Amino acid sequence: MFEKILIANRGEIACRVIKTARRLGIKTVAVYSDADAEALHTRMADQAVHIGGAASADSYLRIDRIVDACKDTGAQAVHPGYGFLSENADFCEALDAAGITFIGPGVKAITSMGDKITSKLLAKEAGVNTIPGYTDVIDGADHAVEIAREIGYPVMLKASAGGGGKGMRVVWNDDECRDGFERATNEARSSFGDDRVFAEKFIEEPRHIEIQVLADKHGNAIYLGERECSIQRRHQKVIEEAPSPFLDEDTRRAMGDQAVALSRAVDYSSAGTVEFIVDANKNFYFLEMNTRLQVEHPVTELVTGQDLVEHMINVAAGEPLSLTQDDVELKGWAMETRVYAEDPFRNFLPSIGRLVKYSAPAESAHVRVDTGIEEGSEVSMFYDPMIAKLITYGENRDQAIEHMADALDAYHIRGVSHNISFLNALIMHPRFKAGKLTTNFIAEEYPDGFHAADVPQSDPVVPVAIAAVVYVRHQQRVHEISGQTHRFEPRGHNDWVVIANKTHYPVTVDEVEHGFEVTHKDHIYRIKTDWQFGDALVRAEVNGHEVTVQMDDHKAGYKAFHRGAETELLVLSPRAAALHDHMIEKEPPDLSKFLLSPMPGLLVRLSVQEGDEVKAGEELAVVEAMKMENSLRAADDGVVAKVLAAEGDSLMVDQPILEYE
Repeated sequence: MFEKILIANRGEIACRVIKTARRLGIKTVAVYSDADAEALHTRMADQAVHIGGAASADSYLRIDRIVDACKDTGAQAVHPGYGFLSENADFCEALDAAGITFIGPGVKAITSMGDKITSKLLAKEAGVNTIPGYTDVIDGADHAVEIAREIGYPVMLKASAGGGGKGMRVVWNDDECRDGFERATNEARSSFGDDRVFAEKFIEEPRHIEIQVLADKHGNAIYLGERECSIQRRHQKVIEEAPSPFLDEDTRRAMGDQAVALSRAVDYSSAGTVEFIVDANKNFYFLEMNTRLQVEHPVTELVTGQDLVEHMINVAAGEPLSLTQDDVELKGWAMETRVYAEDPFRNFLPSIGRLVKYSAPAESAHVRVDTGIEEGSEVSMFYDPMIAKLITYGENRDQAIEHMADALDAYHIRGVSHNISFLNALIMHPRFKAGKLTTNFIAEEYPDGFHAADVPQSDPVVPVAIAAVVYVRHQQRVHEISGQTHRFEPRGHNDWVVIANKTHYPVTVDEVEHGFEVTHKDHIYRIKTDWQFGDALVRAEVNGHEVTVQMDDHKAGYKAFHRGAETELLVLSPRAAALHDHMIEKEPPDLSKFLLSPMPGLLVRLSVQEGDEVKAGEELAVVEAMKMENSLRAADDGVVAKVLAAEGDSLMVDQPILEYE
């Protein structure tokens, strides 16, 4: 067994690998860039080595520097995590040449499964179901139309070297096919330096279901059940679960057997994932094989009781698998949500900055948090904006969902925008609860984007009642102040009006043994809580049910966060509430004459100057954030009156760039 391993990655996956290595008694080496000098993974590891600048190309993608780090620290093996160099054959060969073990599959598996055309041909030879299509390279737009007609519309055009949804187009007729081929080819060329495109039948009502495989260097290979990954946004997974609510035992076994057959065909060793697309009739077709650990591997670990990272390390050390297919048993249900620094109410724009407040839900038998950050950490523009993976477990799917909703309520993040409201809305959606999932779920349910009104509230009075209790607790403390002038001593009363998002809720608050009773329209909310002044989370028992509400001071009242919904709350006496209706609201300033930066980022290009006439749709500026360039265009015709920012400026969200006349 290895004495020391290096983790060629960062963030939550680096921390997750370190935890298993530490449990196994293996020393660890972390690598870090300029941006990650104070990152959590660098402090968790036994050693940390600086490998370059903040950009991935200057650090985490530098094979030579990672190999040198292994030599300098005496690391005998490298775990690549996922992303970066995890599926890079050149990295594997460089490690091999240096006498360092790669904790992953061999070069043959990586290269053959890394090309979508080659992998599909190999899958077909191994007896794996493949989607009807044309696996050779398409030679021009007319050829694409000819092939599409033979397959039958709709057809998916895909870049051979593609990934992350790039170089992919669904076409429904000849005209769309010609246009889609040109766009897919151009995207593939610019994104991957490889403009090869192939075609396959587009599966309607598709589910994305993947099989976890595990194989050693002695010819043993098994599968550890499936993961349902159908909830996606722009081809990026959002929620994953195990098992799938759709599969039956026969389909699971058939998919698992084919996944193992493909693993054997490429001499696979280590943990890997074979991804399938499944139609409404449970017909399944090979999609691709990921020759690495998947982001969503924890859900498989919870339902099988296996540590996949431990198995990867053991296999890399030459040990045979410690379990057989008969030993694999699926118990309970697990679900994972990806908590990102992004604003779902602004078309999921990435959010960067410092986490000024951060506390994750307490880990337990039902809750697991995989993260690489802590309070004070910074979400950088240089890397993926994932904050954490939140995983919950239950005896059944309903329990896993309920634990997830509770855990999301308890996830306290301030300083950056986050997608917790969106995640909560998804898991509480009736269609999601019913398990009626497809990869089109988000596009179908939120066709116009995600809005505050899309967040369901099972009982909007719960945060109202909690706010009333918190306010009364504050009032009780005020009453205890000594030395108050007699005529100004506060007078206690029980009747209040809570204004929640402009709606009035008359309530009566009575202190009773072990808590409070809040009455609204003859309905009593019995509340027990050990909340203390200064606590951001109000954990309470409301009518016998455990509830967590995040409560921040906001203006003259509070802002509550519960089940994904944000509620502005103001607690007033009945007389003050009546007068409040006559208050004049301050109108927000008119910003229509400004071009505002929609996200924090770098102004890389300014396409106009003062005095220029611009037409609707014309590019005005380009802002770079999270390694992506975002073109900002004119909404209407106009004239540029002032330029308020310069190329190279770091912009804050809503910072003015231009002003129109």
